[in-house]
Amino acid sequence: MTPRLEPLTSEWLARVVALEQAGQAMPWSGDQLQNVFEDERAHPWGAWQRDCLVGYAVLYRLPFEAELQTLVVAAEARRCGVARALVERLVEEATRWESERLLLEVGASNRAALGLYEKLGFRRDGRRRDYYRDPSGQYQDAVLMSLLLPAGRVA
Repeated sequence: MTPRLEPLTSEWLARVVALEQAGQAMPWSGDQLQNVFEDERAHPWGAWQRDCLVGYAVLYRLPFEAELQTLVVAAEARRCGVARALVERLVEEATRWESERLLLEVGASNRAALGLYEKLGFRRDGRRRDYYRDPSGQYQDAVLMSLLLPAGRVA
């Protein structure tokens, strides 16, 4: 079932916080998520199946680029096309802004996400060693990735 994608507003903060807490090893705090809804550069999108928020992503508009700040999919909706639909929608949004590239970083152990991003044309640009620290104190690298958008292509 293809999710319905819609921009999120602050009225959905409680659902976003619940999804974040359930779906992330290192979740954003409620205050951080509240700031997303107050920052004019932030563009949060939700993925809905029926009346249930099953995923969300936050795209930041930068001067020449866009950055995917976070993407979370509920455990029961993973491997059902929710993440792909969100990323494809964010690529459309960043292209509409005439951004040159869409940037992101992902934990090196997140093979599913790395595979999806590579299938969608993102390339690996580098690593940040020991960038993420999980609640148990373990560190993992962040993989830096980018997708060149039409505004960034030389004719």
